Amino acid sequence: MTESPRLDRPITLVFRGDWGQANMHRICGWLAQEVGDRTPGGSRFAIWSGRGGRDQIDALNAGEADIAIVTPTAAVRMLHESGELEDLSALGTIGQRDRLVVAVDAALPVTTVPELAAIADRLTVATSPDDGVNLIGWAAHRALRLAGVDPAELTFFYDERPFPCVGAFADGDTNVLIHEAVMTPHWQRIEHVRPVRYLPWGPEVLDGFNAHGWPDAVVPAGYLPGLTEDLRTLDFSDFAVLCRGDMADDLAYLVTWCMVKTRAALEKQYAHLPEDRTPVTYPIVPADLARTPLPLHPAAARAYADLESSDESSTGTPIWI
Repeated sequence: MTESPRLDRPITLVFRGDWGQANMHRICGWLAQEVGDRTPGGSRFAIWSGRGGRDQIDALNAGEADIAIVTPTAAVRMLHESGELEDLSALGTIGQRDRLVVAVDAALPVTTVPELAAIADRLTVATSPDDGVNLIGWAAHRALRLAGVDPAELTFFYDERPFPCVGAFADGDTNVLIHEAVMTPHWQRIEHVRPVRYLPWGPEVLDGFNAHGWPDAVVPAGYLPGLTEDLRTLDFSDFAVLCRGDMADDLAYLVTWCMVKTRAALEKQYAHLPEDRTPVTYPIVPADLARTPLPLHPAAARAYADLESSDESSTGTPIWI
């Protein structure tokens, strides 16, 4: 077993997760405990609630957080390529297979997203706001415009999180849903209330996102209720674990070591879910952790190289077994 690194000084480490009850907070809590076990007494750890979007990046740049989680990694890659993340580095990528899906009331006379433009006055769309922070709303509104659907001509039901939007659609308060978290039970309940049709974004949207390094992906037939054939849509996968580029080398190395060597402590929290329905992918593969949407912190890159030949996971006894 690779010997656990330790810090020789107390630290204060501030994480930024999600609203408090979702996957980003679990990732932050896992790393806070594992890093804390390897630092001297007097070390302090905090997890601030965040929104998982541009606010995380702003918090890092402002020095309000040391480590922040952002999803999807495709958005992080796009922001990096636009020059917005020059002072940030990555520590790793935690996997999550997710998609940005468009569902509509089956009674609507449409089979693709561009066709929504012709009936814009009949639509109420449940999604997240395009408010400069929320990356779901940013992607949804950008995709609508690429499809030729003007958001200014639509009525919206906005919520920060997916589940109120899914609920509003299922209850009939809206007739279009554009959202993610497709692995959750909320999506499985939709068709119990109303017939639904899933719409492909179309080549204009997929090509437009692909041009900026944002991939498309498939939701296989049967994965969602009423989905009778494979649906090609926008990928919305994975959590990027980010830090500032000036993070101390020994700390960046330790955080990365903990992601690789204690990954079972996070995996166990999701093992009760089927592998195709989990909001955090398991098993966690170290090589996948190292595939990041912006360059690795140099000490993180060194940690992955040092641990490349080791498949051993977990030191100590995870709380969740």
